[in-house]
Amino acid sequence: MFTDKDIHQINDSGLTVEKVQSQMELIKSGMSYAHLVEAASIGNGILKIDGNRREEYIRLFDNKCNDLSIVKFVPASGAATRMFNFLFQFLKDFDPNKENIESYISKNKDLEVFLSGLEKLPFFEDVVFKIHEVIPDFNGLSYAERSKEFVKTMLDENRLNYGFYPKGLLPFHKYATHVSTAFEEHLMEASLYASSKKSANLHFTISDTHAKMFDDELKYVKEDVEEKTNTHYKVSFSFQSPSTNTIAITSKDALYRDEAGNLLFRPSGHGALIQNLNTLDFDLIFIKNIDNMVVFGQNKEASPHKKLMAGVLLKIQEQTFKYLRKLDEDAVLEEEINNIELFVVNRLNVALGNAYHGLSPEEKMGYLQKKLNKPIRVCGMVKNEGEPGGGPFWVKDENGRVSLQIIEFAQIDFENEEQKYIAKNATHFNPTDLVCGVKNYKGKKFDLTNYIDQKAAFITIKSQNGVDIKALELPGLWNGSMAHWNSIFVEIPVSTFNPVKTVNDLLKPAHQL
Repeated sequence: MFTDKDIHQINDSGLTVEKVQSQMELIKSGMSYAHLVEAASIGNGILKIDGNRREEYIRLFDNKCNDLSIVKFVPASGAATRMFNFLFQFLKDFDPNKENIESYISKNKDLEVFLSGLEKLPFFEDVVFKIHEVIPDFNGLSYAERSKEFVKTMLDENRLNYGFYPKGLLPFHKYATHVSTAFEEHLMEASLYASSKKSANLHFTISDTHAKMFDDELKYVKEDVEEKTNTHYKVSFSFQSPSTNTIAITSKDALYRDEAGNLLFRPSGHGALIQNLNTLDFDLIFIKNIDNMVVFGQNKEASPHKKLMAGVLLKIQEQTFKYLRKLDEDAVLEEEINNIELFVVNRLNVALGNAYHGLSPEEKMGYLQKKLNKPIRVCGMVKNEGEPGGGPFWVKDENGRVSLQIIEFAQIDFENEEQKYIAKNATHFNPTDLVCGVKNYKGKKFDLTNYIDQKAAFITIKSQNGVDIKALELPGLWNGSMAHWNSIFVEIPVSTFNPVKTVNDLLKPAHQL
């Protein structure tokens, strides 16, 4: 199947022929949909913690955080291009000499919101300054011409070129003294909950294309942020490894080749970042997306929710480790085994299965030990208000085992009416807000690649030079890549979810001072 040239290209990519063949078989066999049993809800897979219990968990974290190594992990490699889709379309479609701008706006609500809120955008002054630099008589232009030039100045590669920027380095929030990026805000936020002994570790996964830009931004803001927060920052970066790229094939299951006869390998989605996460050796890892970031004053109000989740993890972890040490002993009383069973079922959300009850005491101990000795994640869940994204579900695997999972809509067979009904009636969704414990009860870090459900991959159809190709995306970082972790879901307020998916989101109250 592969020529000598192909094999050389595969090896240079950090892959093997066997791995590429495995990828091809997975693509050809088609996507394996999740089997939803029911949506998780409050009291059925999702914890709702209020009042004194909430304060106890927060206090637990506050009391222990200075004795822990903590890092905040931020996927930040995405370019900002999609934020500006409707503005790129505006530049392409609108000709101020041929069309009335009011007529165009009437058919484009997004553009109407954008133009009416221009002065509230964090980069407004930068754009205006650049415009007058390029077009000295800008004020003499018509409203339609000024509107188009404003957008062109934002996006044109010879002007500000915001479409090229990583989302983390775009101007995000305007303060009285300066304009901050999402990258800077993540540093500021880390001082509120992801620090230990006045020191905060952050790890950003970025594109190598933007590495110098991130380095420059860190040098520019670090001293000022450290002074504001009285916190020392240790910031590291990593790239998605080329060895996680996946082969592309045509819609007819043949190898896709470019004009030079080369194979096509594509980035395999955020699931590849499990490799980056696996390199971090810390007691606690907070995970949050780069664009889910509000102004600092509101972050202060939201930080107790992160501490709550971390407190829940520490409490669960403490009991898990206690039981694992107990199981290491030669003799465990039947009553103690019963207590461990209840903990595994009720606190770790693990279904033991019918076969378990037929096991001998020794076999039960081995089974429970295997279920307990896994990475643990506590995931925030917010009430579903129509936002896209993954949700919490009870899922049955091919062996009939039921577990608690975060499932993306792409993993759900919406042609199946029962599955569609379960998905559409879910009460909560996942805003990518996690706290992870990745060390075992002996203090050794788990190898996270051992807990991936490889079958939870995505098959997508793309177009490459006018040819339809099938591409493979690895199981999502907080979906299939963490499928075999122990999972606890906790309700957090919807106010903690404020992503910037389009430029207009920057006009929302959460992003305004």
